[in-house]
Amino acid sequence: MAEDIVEQQETKAQAVVVKKSLAGLWIGIISIVLVIGLGVAGFYVVQQMRTVQDTESNQESLKLIEVDKEINGLQNQLTNLQSQIANLNTTLSNKDDHFNKALDDYARLQNERLDTTRKDLEAAIKTIQQQIGKTRGDWLLADADYLLSIANQRLHLVSDVETTRLALEAADQRLRESGDPAVFKVREQIAKEIALLNNVVVPDIVGIYAGLQHLQDAVEGLSVFLPHAGKQPEKAPAAPDLSEHGHELLGKVAKQLEGYVVLRHTEQPVSAILTPEEAHFIKQQLKVRLEMIEIALVQQNDTLFKSSITDARQWLKKNFAEDLKTEQFAAELDKLLHVALKAQLPDISLSSKLLKDINKLRIENDKAPSNQAAPPPSPSAESAAQ
Repeated sequence: MAEDIVEQQETKAQAVVVKKSLAGLWIGIISIVLVIGLGVAGFYVVQQMRTVQDTESNQESLKLIEVDKEINGLQNQLTNLQSQIANLNTTLSNKDDHFNKALDDYARLQNERLDTTRKDLEAAIKTIQQQIGKTRGDWLLADADYLLSIANQRLHLVSDVETTRLALEAADQRLRESGDPAVFKVREQIAKEIALLNNVVVPDIVGIYAGLQHLQDAVEGLSVFLPHAGKQPEKAPAAPDLSEHGHELLGKVAKQLEGYVVLRHTEQPVSAILTPEEAHFIKQQLKVRLEMIEIALVQQNDTLFKSSITDARQWLKKNFAEDLKTEQFAAELDKLLHVALKAQLPDISLSSKLLKDINKLRIENDKAPSNQAAPPPSPSAESAAQ
């Protein structure tokens, strides 16, 4: 019994020892696992911390890079602003220079205008002083000089012979009224110039133009040479009495055909029969040639005037019948060939030149002998006095 009890106790003790050894083993295993877990957790934590630190460092680096970029952008903007400010300063400086130059030019121009105005005023004052000191004779001489200038302008610019003659006569009247003996040569020259104007033949432009208009109206009454539809038959001349020659039968036939058959002798060959449109075109062409004559007449182009008349004359001879109306039409054109559109205008400037040298004429008149007979008045002066 005791042995059994001892065995049981030993068995219990062994079981306890086995249990303790198993518990220690599990504790050791658990401890190892915990240590490994703690190590892994620590490594993980360390790795997380490193990752966080790397991320933070990367973010800080990116932030630094962005900050550097922003700083560089700001520096570039600052550089651009400085460049713009420098350009603006240059522009302002250039504008200041341009404005100062413009002010200088304007001031110089105003000074020049003031000088010109001052000179003009001085000249005007001097002229007024001279005009105030003039006598009635001086005024008449100035008026005569103006009339002579007008006469030269009217003659050579518009070929107005009648107005030129009136201006010369008025100038001679002013010189006569002045009573200055030195103007005798001027009046003598004016008389010669009036005589020259009286010999000038001025063409009647208006009358010639009216005649050309009448010719244009007469074109429709002309007969075109070639036959055409709608052409009125012309009455044939009376047939000669053939009974005296023993041709009574032919005489009767000729009388019966009178008014139906027209016999006309011409040197121009008849090659075709015209349509009414072609006959109208031929007449219109003659009218166009007459219009060219009118244009040359208005322009006073003598060369074009005569060449256009010749052209119309040739067209008339070539395309129209040789009857009384055509001959009269051609005779009117031949009259126009002898018309000179531009008259030979004389030179009337010598009297104006003599009057401008009135002081020289006065000196010559004073040097003349005192016993010299007074010059007779000119015919124009006598007629003006009457």
